[in-house]
Amino acid sequence: MDIKKIWYDWNDAEIFSDVFSVRAEDSIVFESVQGFRNRSEGLANNIDTAFGIASGTKMFTGLAVCKLIDSGKLSLADKLWDILPYNLGEIDRRVTVFHLLTHTSGIGDYIDEEADDSMEQLAGLYRRYPSLLWERLAYYLQMITPLPPKFEPGFRFGYSNAGFVMLGLVVEAVSGMPYQQFVTDELIVPLKLHHTGFYRMDALPANTALGYMGDDKARTNAFSVPIIGGSDGGLFTYAKDLDALWRAIFSGQVLSAKMLELFLASHIERDDRKSYGLGVYRYETNKNIAYYAVGGDFGVDFFTVYFPEQKISASALGNTEVNTFPPLKSLLSTIVG
Repeated sequence: MDIKKIWYDWNDAEIFSDVFSVRAEDSIVFESVQGFRNRSEGLANNIDTAFGIASGTKMFTGLAVCKLIDSGKLSLADKLWDILPYNLGEIDRRVTVFHLLTHTSGIGDYIDEEADDSMEQLAGLYRRYPSLLWERLAYYLQMITPLPPKFEPGFRFGYSNAGFVMLGLVVEAVSGMPYQQFVTDELIVPLKLHHTGFYRMDALPANTALGYMGDDKARTNAFSVPIIGGSDGGLFTYAKDLDALWRAIFSGQVLSAKMLELFLASHIERDDRKSYGLGVYRYETNKNIAYYAVGGDFGVDFFTVYFPEQKISASALGNTEVNTFPPLKSLLSTIVG
């Protein structure tokens, strides 16, 4: 397994700006760092630079919801309308927590990534709803609840940002605290994730990468992503913290054994070898299995994957909108088979 070759066959230091880290249980297998976290000031990326991970945040949301189920405050069968203190408009009253976690709810999506023009739709949303106002998850409701359902609950897998916004609101309703605070208190702090957080775009801490947009990478994404991340995307983190998270998950530090089994189980088939758990993707052959999360947005490209049999994690974090799926696909096919 030549991980270095997989990476450099795809990557090009003249184009890409990223961190790639592969870690075994007690050692670093391979790491690569290139590009700039701040282009105008010539500040280079470091191995411990934090990057936005966009939809990679959904794995954190899945874990947060599963922790509430573990504590007996919630169940997979609970219906969304019975939990939230809002008029949910066109959302089907049959939608459950399970439907939301597995992307099978069918609710209308404010960012419909199944549409060919999803990024154009998102840009249009920011023109109508300026990104600096996206501070509270309840703000998203006006963009979601009027939308008609895409399909009946449970009918199929349909990737849903809106569904994970609703899960964040579920976390808030059940825990009595903002979603971001719950994730911080229940995951980030106990697991000692040192450079992970819901950082405000107008107050990024030191050694955090700005996201760069467009072919010339001349503009940052400061006005093209929410001012603070929510339950469907927007967390910042770095490679070592992701490795620590994966090892905490698989060592039973996050969920009970029963809940971990449910979190990782295949609940909905997607296509050949791929399925989805309760907030995490699965890639499986008759020989091996891997679990992963991915994210992409204006100025963000990301994946993180864990191979439990080999006890290896691999994460790629970038800030120039480059598609990181090719190296992820190569890693999956090479290690899992």
